[in-house]
Amino acid sequence: MHALIAAAILLAGPLGFQPPAPPPPHPAPPAPPAAAVRAILDEHVEALKAEDPITASKKGDERFNDKLPDAGPEGVKARRAAAADRLKRLEAVDLAQVPDPDRTSAEILRYDLAMDLAGARFHPEHTPVSTMGGPQLWLPQLYQSAPFQKPSHYADYATRLESMPRLIGQAVEQMRLGLAAGRVPPRITMSAAVGQCRMHSAPDVEKDPTVSPFYRPFLGAALGDPQAARAREAIARGIVPAYRALGDFLEKEYIPRCRETVGISEGIDGRAAYDHALRINTTLDLTADEVHQTGLDEVARIRADMVRVIARTDFPRPPRSELEDEALVKAFNAWLRAEPRFYYTRAEDLLDGYRAIAKRVDPELTRLFRVLPRNPYGVRELPAFAAPSSPTAYYYGGSLRAGIPAYFMANTYRLDQRPRYSMIALTLHEAVPGHHLQIALADELEGQHEYHRWIGFNAFVEGWALYAERLGLEMENPGGSGAPASESNGEGAPPASGRGLYADPFDDFGRLSFEMWRACRLVIDTGLHAKGWSRQQAVDHLLANTGLAPHDAEREIDRYIGWPGQACGYKIGELKVRELRARAEQRLGRAFDIRAFHEVVLGAGAIPLPVLESRVNRWIERGGP
Repeated sequence: MHALIAAAILLAGPLGFQPPAPPPPHPAPPAPPAAAVRAILDEHVEALKAEDPITASKKGDERFNDKLPDAGPEGVKARRAAAADRLKRLEAVDLAQVPDPDRTSAEILRYDLAMDLAGARFHPEHTPVSTMGGPQLWLPQLYQSAPFQKPSHYADYATRLESMPRLIGQAVEQMRLGLAAGRVPPRITMSAAVGQCRMHSAPDVEKDPTVSPFYRPFLGAALGDPQAARAREAIARGIVPAYRALGDFLEKEYIPRCRETVGISEGIDGRAAYDHALRINTTLDLTADEVHQTGLDEVARIRADMVRVIARTDFPRPPRSELEDEALVKAFNAWLRAEPRFYYTRAEDLLDGYRAIAKRVDPELTRLFRVLPRNPYGVRELPAFAAPSSPTAYYYGGSLRAGIPAYFMANTYRLDQRPRYSMIALTLHEAVPGHHLQIALADELEGQHEYHRWIGFNAFVEGWALYAERLGLEMENPGGSGAPASESNGEGAPPASGRGLYADPFDDFGRLSFEMWRACRLVIDTGLHAKGWSRQQAVDHLLANTGLAPHDAEREIDRYIGWPGQACGYKIGELKVRELRARAEQRLGRAFDIRAFHEVVLGAGAIPLPVLESRVNRWIERGGP
């Protein structure tokens, strides 16, 4: 008998007899709304870890220590399909039946997924490389975000080194798709990318891999260490050739086909791409015209404050009547840029200056915050290969859970462009009470779903950091007196100049210059991407209104060109935090507690501004503290 027929008889029983069909299975009852939301949140966090295994490692999940992202077309397509399915299931849940805090988490996730999927049609993955970002910049610094406490960590890192050529190749693959679609960045944003690749593919690196930043964790390893040997092999045989190929592709094929125009609205995706960039970076439904006008209004307000501060300095200016406010500020900025006393001549002195400011700030935090992060931070020099094309400073987050400290990374390239009068505001922004305090607290959140440790909406993160600069007015100044935390003008902080850490008028002008810089961003970003501004027009506007040095101003403008909308999050976010603080002070009166207010603002992580507003309003309605 044929084997297939025999098998059929055995399954059916005796010839002519068919067993009754089993009853159809009952569909599983739908999960209760709260359980359904919790399951979707759990699923999303697992997806985030798989999508971004580097951050997963940094947050202490060692399952991902040997993995790198999948940035190829199929991986991106699969993630978007999974996200769309997750959003569909989340939208089917009646969130009114889900108690807080999971209800708020679900609302944020729904917004987050919808925004990401709405932006998918603009294919941001097609432009993964620029002067300011890409595998030629972040991969060589990966070791600073990886744990190295036990032997398996070194083995995992060596595995990552072996996988890097694949990831670099995926960047090329995505850029080829961008070329085919006509989706390319402005050429100006690619100016240094080739040189950055060449630094990692030079013959001396191939000959001696130990000079590569990729080898840094293995310096001092014992002779014959197997993981160090794997690292040297991966660098010489994989990473160096991959960067050489990337540099060749950029130089010979990609950059010649990039566009000369600078605004994203002039690219293939048109104005819709910028409208989306504004929305995702501000989390508000603002038009480019509204953002532009807000910037112009803020520029005028801050300029008036600057004029009052200039009057307290030793600026050798003409009689006040001879200069209008705008001309006076412009002349003062030009004088600051040329005055040698405002600049260090040694990189180590600049770094020590930042460290000294940080130690002045640390003891002041308990007057303004009830909850402080446990993870420490330090001050480090930005790597030489990244410094020429980078801004003045960065913040690199760490994780207490993973045993990774955080760092305020200071740029020491061209010290004549790094004014001392900006250092207090910059330290408050990048370290505490700015990025480090906010991001470390978010990483250490308790009582919220793990999802909140992953979210990082730009307007909140950067808006808080800009608000933190202003908190220097409320801190004690050794040798002087800071403004009491309760003394306010109803706008979120005392208005008077020369208070707190900003007692020196030049430091105070540095603070105002930073605030002016962020106000100018609203004007410039919308000007470049919605109003047809040229690069030079943008540079001129920034130099005329701020104390930024020319080199920094040019780097900033190139950043706005390459990262549409991102620069608008700072001022928009700061204005919202100040608005909410003023509302709370007015409504609560003597019951207002600045430490409790800051706890409410920071207690759910970096959330969208409308969610923050609802959270603060509920706190006010409960009577505050």
